[in-house]
Amino acid sequence: MSIKSFFARPYASVVKRNISKWSMEAPRAQEFLFHKLINQAKKTVFGIEHGFSEITSHEEFVKRVPIRDYEKLIPYIERIKAGEKNVLWPGKPVYFAKSSGTTSGVKYIPLTKDSIPNHINSARNALLLYISENKYSEFVNGKMIFLSGSPVLENVNGILTGRLSGIVNHHIPKYLKGNQLPSYSTNCIEDWEQKVDAIVEETYNQNMTLISGIPPWVQMYFEKLLKKTGKKTIKEIFPNFNLLIYGGVNFEPYRSQLFKTIGEEINSIETYPASEGFIAYQDLQKEKACLPGRQGLLLNVDSGIFFEFIPPAEVFNNNPTRLTIKDIELDVNYALVINSNAGLWGYLIGDTVKFVSKNPYRIVVTGRIKHFISAFGEHVIAEEVEGALMELCNQVNIQVTEFTVAPQVNPKQGLPYHEWLIEFAETPADTLSFSKKLDELMQVKNIYYKDLIAGKILEPLHLSILPKESFRNYMKSVGKLGGQNKVPRLTNDRILADSLLNAI
Repeated sequence: MSIKSFFARPYASVVKRNISKWSMEAPRAQEFLFHKLINQAKKTVFGIEHGFSEITSHEEFVKRVPIRDYEKLIPYIERIKAGEKNVLWPGKPVYFAKSSGTTSGVKYIPLTKDSIPNHINSARNALLLYISENKYSEFVNGKMIFLSGSPVLENVNGILTGRLSGIVNHHIPKYLKGNQLPSYSTNCIEDWEQKVDAIVEETYNQNMTLISGIPPWVQMYFEKLLKKTGKKTIKEIFPNFNLLIYGGVNFEPYRSQLFKTIGEEINSIETYPASEGFIAYQDLQKEKACLPGRQGLLLNVDSGIFFEFIPPAEVFNNNPTRLTIKDIELDVNYALVINSNAGLWGYLIGDTVKFVSKNPYRIVVTGRIKHFISAFGEHVIAEEVEGALMELCNQVNIQVTEFTVAPQVNPKQGLPYHEWLIEFAETPADTLSFSKKLDELMQVKNIYYKDLIAGKILEPLHLSILPKESFRNYMKSVGKLGGQNKVPRLTNDRILADSLLNAI
């Protein structure tokens, strides 16, 4: 055991005790944080405009601060970009994290001196909890790879700007720098395919013990490794690889194929990072996490973010119900709202979550507010389509590479239907049976969809099987290959579906 791994264990135990303390007192931690945030920002432009100096309760805050998405935040962001100080948070942000918006183009999310620890320490804590749970820290002696965006940052009027993962790259602790791969020059390559090729060349003969990234791009890296080495599994290339860290998408659609490529099911840590804040992370390992009430990710209630929760049906109301953590119910979907020391106030992050535990508070991500199908009032969400597909794939032992679902409202003949565009690792022998069973599972998941099928408003789903590489080629064509980019699981229009079909 090295000195590094030896000291990691007692440090992990200390961090675990601290996390256990605040996680079991989450409502109190959130209440304290709420008043701290309001007090710190009361002299900012936003704080003065919204009367922060007179706010003494969450109820008063709700009256004064409306819900905002990024588009409604843009006037404040533009003032910050122009060089103005004390706009959303005291001083100026240290960074802007750039991310792709759906209607506003590139989004510039502020990261302040006070909010940076939320991103850095949360990632660290997830690793330390893993060490504490498993009493295993030897992976810190090997090489670690973080598939991230470029660390090259541009200067926007004195504020360093780039992808969040690239920004975080500048904050990797010195004691891990020697273990980090790829090299800085390789990490700076903008073209994702060229970058992965370069990463393969740098890593295929190294002692890799930890790999982190969004599942579809990790899979791409693995496939290139196998092609380079001629090996059958990743474990043959990296025998000491024993920890996979992932986030950004639901892991279940990728689990089977990833672990098959690796050669065995290794330990993993799920995280829920976003440009707006590090929301949650896995605090238990698989054996314990599968017990009732222990699924999901630990909500990060003591790290600079005060959370609110809105019933999804009320998201676009003028005065939606805004619940705090003490008011939530288990197994109910909520739209997630954050208020943070990055200067985000009443900010609708775009995700929906549900709580699976209150002791401590753990969540699962169920989808995106704008990613749904409701062409006929069915309001099918990501949790339902992912759940139905994975349940069927497990039954018939089929692996899916990628998929998306879209409505076909005006078919050339027959009734409207939902079209499932799926890229399989291996196509099912009986696609008609697969399609029929998938539709039956969807009817179980969503009663409104079932009623539309029974009432002859919709036909059962149509299955369109796409050739291999279809989704990667599409993402490349729109400049979203790699990094933090993800394929929407479902859309309420035909833009993505028609683009995929037209490319075939």
